[in-house]
Amino acid sequence: MAVATHLSRRGLLAAAVPVLGLAAAGCSGGSPRRRLTLASGPAGGPYAIFGQRLAEAVHRRDDKLSVRVVLTSASVENLHMLGSGGADLAMSLGDSAADAVVGLGPFSGGRLPVTALARVYLNYTHLVVLGGSPIRKVADLAGRRVSLGAAGSGTAVIGERVLAVAGLARPVRPVKLGLDESVAALEAKEIDAFFWSGGVPTAAIAALAGREPIRLIPLDGLARPLRKANGPTYVGVSVPASTYRQLAEVPTVGVPSYLMARAALPNDVAYEVTRAMFQYRDRLPGPESPGSYLDERYAIGTGTVPLHPGAVRYYRSVYG
Repeated sequence: MAVATHLSRRGLLAAAVPVLGLAAAGCSGGSPRRRLTLASGPAGGPYAIFGQRLAEAVHRRDDKLSVRVVLTSASVENLHMLGSGGADLAMSLGDSAADAVVGLGPFSGGRLPVTALARVYLNYTHLVVLGGSPIRKVADLAGRRVSLGAAGSGTAVIGERVLAVAGLARPVRPVKLGLDESVAALEAKEIDAFFWSGGVPTAAIAALAGREPIRLIPLDGLARPLRKANGPTYVGVSVPASTYRQLAEVPTVGVPSYLMARAALPNDVAYEVTRAMFQYRDRLPGPESPGSYLDERYAIGTGTVPLHPGAVRYYRSVYG
């Protein structure tokens, strides 16, 4: 994936919002504590863990800010919470966020007033089957029982879109289960395959691979039709060999995760949250895979999702 040059990054930031004033950010002196709500993801999942550690980082950075982390189904639900004012911050897959700002897909009811603070890390789309399964390619899913991901999750959006561009001869028999439920159902042979979008390795899938052989179905060649049908968020990536005890790397589709904020979040608060995230980046979890490290050079790459002015202020302070 191409990385913007220093000059083009600076140009992007200059175009994002008018020049901000030089007043100090954050809460000062005797100002009251500001309480924020962060919509994360399922219990024990990467979004929930990241959200909790980010909350700790924000409080460590500024004890006048506190962040309450709530568990959700993830991306789609989180973005609706931001749009309604039920959350101030949220984790989201980039394609769901891009839909939210223009009112497409799960957000066809209208555009949501949401912005990005940062691109956080790259998620890898997993399509998992048992080792003895006759399924070898996406087309083999026709008529099979497939978990697309939890209702209200970004994984479910990606699963549906992969199936749409793959051109199956007949529909799958879909169910919508979270990751843990999908793993259990596959192991019990109640489903034939499941989708998951997350970092690599994903602990629950690695644990399954330790109990019995599994395979990842390759999704090579699908990033391009996904971009054509749904926008530029999708990229071709590969799950490294041996990640889940497989002998070779497996081509798949990558989608970045964003830390999102409601558009009305005060600029100084957005600045402090963004600053805390990068100041304590070493304490935040991230998948050990390419594209998964917090880095200001990549963080502004949120595509069609606008950066919050407070985040822009932070990046300007870094780039000079």
